[in-house]
Amino acid sequence: MAATIASVSTRNGHGLGKTVASSILLIAGEGVAGDAHCGTTVKHRSRVAQDPDQPNLRQVHLVHAELLAELAAKGFTVAPGELGENILTRGLALLDLPTDTRLCFASGAVVRLTGLRNPCHQLNGHSAGLMNALLDRAVDGTLIRKGGVMGVVETGGVVRAGECVTLSLPGAPHSALQPV
Repeated sequence: MAATIASVSTRNGHGLGKTVASSILLIAGEGVAGDAHCGTTVKHRSRVAQDPDQPNLRQVHLVHAELLAELAAKGFTVAPGELGENILTRGLALLDLPTDTRLCFASGAVVRLTGLRNPCHQLNGHSAGLMNALLDRAVDGTLIRKGGVMGVVETGGVVRAGECVTLSLPGAPHSALQPV
Protein backbone atom coordinates (compact mmCIF):
# COMPACT_ATOMS: atom_id res chain seq x y z
CA MET A 1 0.00 0.00 0.00
CA ALA A 2 1.42 3.38 -1.01
CA ALA A 3 1.62 6.11 1.59
CA THR A 4 -0.94 8.84 0.90
CA ILE A 5 -2.33 12.03 2.37
CA ALA A 6 -5.75 11.39 3.92
CA SER A 7 -6.47 15.06 4.68
CA VAL A 8 -4.87 18.46 5.25
CA SER A 9 -5.86 21.06 7.84
CA THR A 10 -4.97 24.51 9.08
CA ARG A 11 -6.01 27.06 11.71
CA ASN A 12 -4.94 30.68 11.97
CA GLY A 13 -5.41 30.88 15.75
CA HIS A 14 -4.21 28.81 18.67
CA GLY A 15 -6.53 26.21 20.16
CA LEU A 16 -7.50 22.59 19.79
CA GLY A 17 -8.21 21.27 16.32
CA LYS A 18 -7.77 22.57 12.80
CA THR A 19 -10.17 22.95 9.89
CA VAL A 20 -9.91 20.42 7.06
CA ALA A 21 -9.08 22.13 3.75
CA SER A 22 -8.80 21.03 0.13
CA SER A 23 -5.12 22.00 0.14
CA ILE A 24 -2.46 23.73 2.23
CA LEU A 25 0.52 25.76 1.12
CA LEU A 26 3.84 24.86 2.70
CA ILE A 27 6.31 27.74 2.89
CA ALA A 28 10.02 26.87 3.06
CA GLY A 29 11.51 27.64 6.48
CA GLU A 30 8.16 28.74 7.92
CA GLY A 31 5.42 26.09 7.79
CA VAL A 32 1.79 26.09 6.69
CA ALA A 33 0.62 29.42 5.24
CA GLY A 34 -1.97 31.01 7.53
CA ASP A 35 -1.47 28.49 10.35
CA ALA A 36 -0.91 29.61 13.95
CA HIS A 37 2.41 27.75 14.05
CA CYS A 38 3.83 29.26 10.85
CA GLY A 39 7.11 31.10 11.33
CA THR A 40 10.86 30.72 11.68
CA THR A 41 10.77 31.01 15.48
CA VAL A 42 8.71 28.90 17.86
CA LYS A 43 4.97 29.66 18.00
CA HIS A 44 3.77 27.08 20.53
CA ARG A 45 2.66 29.20 23.48
CA SER A 46 4.48 27.29 26.25
CA ARG A 47 7.72 27.36 24.28
CA VAL A 48 7.36 31.06 23.46
CA ALA A 49 7.08 31.71 27.21
CA GLN A 50 10.41 29.88 27.75
CA ASP A 51 12.32 31.48 24.87
CA PRO A 52 10.55 33.24 21.98
CA ASP A 53 13.73 33.17 19.86
CA GLN A 54 13.98 29.36 19.67
CA PRO A 55 13.95 27.99 16.13
CA ASN A 56 10.56 26.60 15.12
CA LEU A 57 10.98 22.83 14.89
CA ARG A 58 7.18 22.41 14.97
CA GLN A 59 6.16 24.08 11.70
CA VAL A 60 4.12 21.11 10.47
CA HIS A 61 2.25 18.52 12.57
CA LEU A 62 1.64 15.11 10.97
CA VAL A 63 -0.51 12.25 12.29
CA HIS A 64 -1.13 8.79 10.81
CA ALA A 65 -4.81 8.05 10.05
CA GLU A 66 -4.45 4.61 11.59
CA LEU A 67 -4.25 6.38 14.97
CA LEU A 68 -7.84 7.62 14.53
CA ALA A 69 -8.97 4.00 14.09
CA GLU A 70 -6.99 2.97 17.18
CA LEU A 71 -8.67 5.73 19.17
CA ALA A 72 -12.10 4.69 17.85
CA ALA A 73 -11.44 1.17 19.16
CA LYS A 74 -10.87 2.77 22.58
CA GLY A 75 -14.20 4.63 22.37
CA PHE A 76 -12.96 8.03 21.13
CA THR A 77 -14.49 9.66 18.06
CA VAL A 78 -11.78 11.82 16.52
CA ALA A 79 -12.18 13.28 13.03
CA PRO A 80 -9.40 14.54 10.74
CA GLY A 81 -7.92 17.82 12.00
CA GLU A 82 -9.17 17.37 15.57
CA LEU A 83 -5.76 16.36 16.94
CA GLY A 84 -4.35 19.61 15.55
CA GLU A 85 -2.51 17.99 12.67
CA ASN A 86 -1.78 19.78 9.42
CA ILE A 87 -1.28 16.56 7.45
CA LEU A 88 -3.04 13.25 8.10
CA THR A 89 -1.22 10.39 6.36
CA ARG A 90 -2.36 6.86 5.57
CA GLY A 91 -0.10 3.82 5.18
CA LEU A 92 2.93 5.48 6.75
CA ALA A 93 4.29 4.49 10.19
CA LEU A 94 5.29 8.04 11.11
CA LEU A 95 6.28 7.20 14.70
CA ASP A 96 8.81 4.62 13.47
CA LEU A 97 10.68 7.00 11.18
CA PRO A 98 14.07 8.40 12.20
CA THR A 99 14.84 12.06 12.84
CA ASP A 100 15.64 13.97 9.63
CA THR A 101 13.49 11.72 7.41
CA ARG A 102 12.21 13.76 4.49
CA LEU A 103 8.61 13.42 3.36
CA CYS A 104 8.30 14.35 -0.30
CA PHE A 105 4.99 15.44 -1.82
CA ALA A 106 3.74 15.56 -5.42
CA SER A 107 4.20 19.35 -5.70
CA GLY A 108 7.88 19.02 -4.81
CA ALA A 109 7.27 20.19 -1.24
CA VAL A 110 9.51 18.53 1.34
CA VAL A 111 9.02 18.29 5.11
CA ARG A 112 11.95 17.12 7.29
CA LEU A 113 10.91 15.38 10.51
CA THR A 114 12.31 16.97 13.66
CA GLY A 115 10.64 15.03 16.48
CA LEU A 116 7.57 13.76 18.27
CA ARG A 117 4.58 15.73 19.42
CA ASN A 118 4.18 15.47 23.16
CA PRO A 119 0.42 15.08 23.81
CA CYS A 120 -0.88 17.89 26.03
CA HIS A 121 -3.81 18.39 28.40
CA GLN A 122 -5.70 20.45 25.78
CA LEU A 123 -6.63 17.13 24.15
CA ASN A 124 -8.87 16.38 27.14
CA GLY A 125 -10.96 19.37 26.03
CA HIS A 126 -11.95 17.25 23.02
CA SER A 127 -12.71 14.12 25.06
CA ALA A 128 -11.94 13.30 28.68
CA GLY A 129 -8.97 10.92 28.78
CA LEU A 130 -7.84 11.57 25.20
CA MET A 131 -4.38 12.73 26.25
CA ASN A 132 -3.74 9.47 28.12
CA ALA A 133 -5.07 7.48 25.15
CA LEU A 134 -2.20 8.98 23.13
CA LEU A 135 0.38 7.71 25.60
CA ASP A 136 1.48 4.12 26.09
CA ARG A 137 4.34 2.15 27.62
CA ALA A 138 6.79 -0.14 25.87
CA VAL A 139 7.66 -3.49 27.46
CA ASP A 140 10.74 -1.87 29.04
CA GLY A 141 8.58 0.92 30.53
CA THR A 142 9.63 3.60 28.06
CA LEU A 143 6.92 6.17 27.37
CA ILE A 144 5.45 5.97 23.85
CA ARG A 145 4.01 9.22 22.51
CA LYS A 146 1.41 8.59 19.79
CA GLY A 147 0.34 12.20 19.12
CA GLY A 148 2.13 12.45 15.81
CA VAL A 149 5.36 13.92 14.54
CA MET A 150 6.61 17.43 13.88
CA GLY A 151 8.62 18.76 10.98
CA VAL A 152 10.02 21.78 9.20
CA VAL A 153 9.40 22.77 5.59
CA GLU A 154 12.56 22.47 3.52
CA THR A 155 10.90 23.03 0.14
CA GLY A 156 7.58 24.78 -0.28
CA GLY A 157 4.60 23.73 -2.34
CA VAL A 158 0.91 22.87 -2.27
CA VAL A 159 -0.16 19.65 -0.53
CA ARG A 160 -3.55 18.00 -1.17
CA ALA A 161 -5.49 15.01 0.15
CA GLY A 162 -5.18 11.91 -2.02
CA GLU A 163 -1.61 12.57 -3.10
CA CYS A 164 1.19 10.06 -2.54
CA VAL A 165 3.99 10.63 -0.06
CA THR A 166 7.49 9.29 -0.62
CA LEU A 167 10.26 8.99 1.95
CA SER A 168 13.91 9.89 1.89
CA LEU A 169 15.68 8.40 4.91
CA PRO A 170 18.73 10.11 6.40
CA GLY A 171 22.12 8.43 6.31
CA ALA A 172 22.93 5.89 9.00
CA PRO A 173 23.16 5.76 11.89
CA HIS A 174 19.53 6.70 12.43
CA SER A 175 18.30 8.56 15.50
CA ALA A 176 14.87 7.85 16.94
CA LEU A 177 12.45 10.78 17.06
CA GLN A 178 12.37 12.56 20.44
CA PRO A 179 9.83 15.11 21.73
CA VAL A 180 10.27 18.64 20.37
